[in-house]
Amino acid sequence: MSKIFISADIEGTTGINVWPETEPPNDYFRKQMTREVSAAANAAFLNGATDIVIKDAHDSARNLIPDELPRKIRLVRGWMSDPDCMMQGLDKSFDACIFTGYHSPAGNNGNPLSHTMTTSVFLVTINGKPAAEFHINAMIAARLGIPVICVTGDAALCELVHEFNPNIQTVAVNRGNGNGVESMHPLDACEAIKEAVAKAMKGDIKKCLPKMPKKFEIAITYREHHAARRHSFYPGAEQVDSRTILYKTADYYEAMRFMHFCL
Repeated sequence: MSKIFISADIEGTTGINVWPETEPPNDYFRKQMTREVSAAANAAFLNGATDIVIKDAHDSARNLIPDELPRKIRLVRGWMSDPDCMMQGLDKSFDACIFTGYHSPAGNNGNPLSHTMTTSVFLVTINGKPAAEFHINAMIAARLGIPVICVTGDAALCELVHEFNPNIQTVAVNRGNGNGVESMHPLDACEAIKEAVAKAMKGDIKKCLPKMPKKFEIAITYREHHAARRHSFYPGAEQVDSRTILYKTADYYEAMRFMHFCL
């Protein structure tokens, strides 16, 4: 296994609790995000990776501190305005993906910052099950035949990851409840991430690749009714109640395109 893609978010970073901590000028959690990504990348290099691409995948996509990342990585910053979104830069040449700083989906109590792509939605489901950014992005990778082998973030998300595929390694750095979190020590979290990535890379990564569904039914429930009406005009979308739209397709790229415009 030589080429690894890391998608890095911040709302599942160790200790993070409120929205202002995800944004400048609060730099502590940018530093911790960078430490956790570095832990994952260093472990990957030590266990056979020769090429690592990191996608800064939070908000402005300009959060990671470049000179504090390991040498020899390549960093994707900013947004390319295409449906790959948090997975921009991924192609079939990669062997595996790692997600760091990921978080619970919209409507989930596992993280005070739970959301799915945007804070304007109350719930997103794919084929009837609540969808986190993890699910959306893991299937972007699976569409290319690439497994996600390790995920770090809050405990509730890690439970969802295990339901999705029990072979994926996880590190639960936070446990959320209501508007609070209980977290690991930030340096202990980095050590746990190194161990999980090493274990993932030594295992049979093919077991981490999910079987893609033959069809996709995506329902988005918005917080505001007018948002549902606006997005119901996306070609093929159907408004099913005052705040919910539904889109059906057998092509996951079309599902990605729908989410790109409606989330």
